[in-house]
Amino acid sequence: MDPTTSDAFGRMQARVAALSPRDAPTRISGLKREIERHNYLYHTLDAPEIRDEDFDLLFAELEALEARFPDLASPDSPTRKVGGTVLEALVSEPHETPMLSLDLHYVDASWDDPDIHPHWIHVFNRTLHENREGFLGDEMPEVVRFVAEPKLDGLAIECLFRDGAFVKARTRGDKVVGEVVTHTVGTVRNLPRRLAGPAPGLVVVRGELVLPKADFGPWNDRRVQRGEAPFDNTRNAAAGVVRQLDARAARDAPLRFYAHSLGAWEGEGEPDSEWAVIQAFEAWGFATTGHEQPCEGVREVIDYVRSYRAGRAGFPFDTDGVVVKIDDRTLQRRMPDKEGRSPRWARAFKFHQRPETTVLRAVEFSVGRTGAVTPVAHLDPVRVHGVTVSRATLHNAAQIERLDLRLGDTVEVVRAGDVIPRVARVVPDSLHAMRPPIVFPTRCPSCGAPLVRDVDASTGEADAVARCPDTLSCPAQIRTTLEHWGSRGALAIDGLGERLVDQLVSTGMVVRPSDLYHLDRDALAALDRMGPRSADNLLAAIEASKNAPLGRVLYALGIRHVGEATARDLARAMGSLDRLMAATLDDLAQVKALRGDAASSVADFFARHDVRQEIERLRKAGVRFPDEIVSVPDRTEGTLAGRTFVLTGTLSAPREVFAARIEAAGGRVADSVSKRTSYLVSGDASGSKLQKALDLGVPVLDEAALRALLEGIE
Repeated sequence: MDPTTSDAFGRMQARVAALSPRDAPTRISGLKREIERHNYLYHTLDAPEIRDEDFDLLFAELEALEARFPDLASPDSPTRKVGGTVLEALVSEPHETPMLSLDLHYVDASWDDPDIHPHWIHVFNRTLHENREGFLGDEMPEVVRFVAEPKLDGLAIECLFRDGAFVKARTRGDKVVGEVVTHTVGTVRNLPRRLAGPAPGLVVVRGELVLPKADFGPWNDRRVQRGEAPFDNTRNAAAGVVRQLDARAARDAPLRFYAHSLGAWEGEGEPDSEWAVIQAFEAWGFATTGHEQPCEGVREVIDYVRSYRAGRAGFPFDTDGVVVKIDDRTLQRRMPDKEGRSPRWARAFKFHQRPETTVLRAVEFSVGRTGAVTPVAHLDPVRVHGVTVSRATLHNAAQIERLDLRLGDTVEVVRAGDVIPRVARVVPDSLHAMRPPIVFPTRCPSCGAPLVRDVDASTGEADAVARCPDTLSCPAQIRTTLEHWGSRGALAIDGLGERLVDQLVSTGMVVRPSDLYHLDRDALAALDRMGPRSADNLLAAIEASKNAPLGRVLYALGIRHVGEATARDLARAMGSLDRLMAATLDDLAQVKALRGDAASSVADFFARHDVRQEIERLRKAGVRFPDEIVSVPDRTEGTLAGRTFVLTGTLSAPREVFAARIEAAGGRVADSVSKRTSYLVSGDASGSKLQKALDLGVPVLDEAALRALLEGIE
């Protein structure tokens, strides 16, 4: 500390010591406002007004005053951003509304050709036409306004503010449930602790946590000097820092939060457009990229994508594309999501990355959860878009034949979607024909069963993917099946991860899912990294999974072509497992959720003797396979058609049960209350949604009234 700073620090300490209790609240309040303003100027606007030393003095004075007057230290103080919290484990909780991912389209060199415009105008207009015909009718304007913005290459985070104060932060997780990471996200310097201006009672702000490119290298160097492992890229760094249990690990990370969308809003004044949302974020003190732009019609969107692609290298943060949203949020609400995966009103355009070359040394054939045998290339390590790659997917036998791939070839490697490495092509040379070819196996590499390929009944052509048919006896499939069985979207057995599954299978304690329900506590506790307490927790989670809804159990069974949303819809359509197992292919073909080959896949699955045996074992072990409320197909003109319901509070059964009955009667279930809501169904411990309904004059039903309404029409 230089003499000037030392003198200033001494004067500050004397000032703190002399301050009276009567004047302390005013001084503390003023310091908080001043520090937040300088944080905003420095970290958000990149326009500091004071030296770092002067800022440190202000911060130190506030810390000293809060230490002297602890009753005046509020949760929204800037000093609380310096993490000191250590958690035993991250906890998970549901989002107010799902954090969906976006449909992806890739932008390549063809976008530089002006003649590409008509093609992409057709793509956009086709999507808009489908929305007009299917969801919006005459409400879709002829010229649609969009908002285009950079797609940041970071970690998706949502921050919940109540009455303007920061309350918690969560990761995306599985889209429905996220991990609470308030302790680390709370250390981010440019994240407001209190919104600057009027705010609703509750608002969820979603955005991206990134590390600026200029800060990433020096920070990584400091990690190496401390003996810590460096991160490969800014996205991995953001994810690694945020999910630490010790908040102190995040303290010196140069993380920045850029807001981009709303997750929830409860209160008056909700913005009616995406552009108004961005303006609200900036007014509240959030950083935005500064490159958001409204676009009138599809042509302006395409111009934005092309110009952004050309200039993005100069941006201070990593980006991997552009996000395009329909601006009108009223139109957005009329467009239902695609099977819980992605919204119809937004899409992402990602940029292809430059390939890197390396040498193919070996090919391993791995067996996945559905029995698919996938060739995996083992490569000389090479850096691809900031990540060291030594393995890459080859997809299937047809891909190997198309590439004419041989051991020892020099190959080009790219990262599909900037995530999954794949071999794009072979670099020709004179020795290629002399190298040994890669031979695809005819038997399962794990259990030795003959591999099969599905045959398209209409064309007679065999599928490109070879599969092992022994789903319940192949060791490779057992491991992945068990991991899937315990995953969040399936039976959510906390603690049943890859490492434990490997031990359970290797020791022979588990060879099929039903064995999980007969585990011995002492044998489980004796496994590596378990112990009595972990064993008890796992057994409790396994016991709780016996009561999972039928849709989750169907998803856990791992039926081909049946994802999480399809399993839920199938359960509602069929009503019970017995009815589903007795259904013919014609019966299943009538279920709207079963598209393409899904109906025949379900029929084939339940026709298998080994599957029926395993279901019987599960039932004897206590798995309930509870019946669902049967939905009524094609009842679009039901008694409740045109009415929108919102469910809140604790009801006597899961909300999904009542939602299914409402939808079966032609009604619609929404997540938030608005003037368009027909009824709010209120259970015990209802919160802000009930108050909002009362403020808007929305009729409120208790559970008995809802049941009476439904029983009158069913």
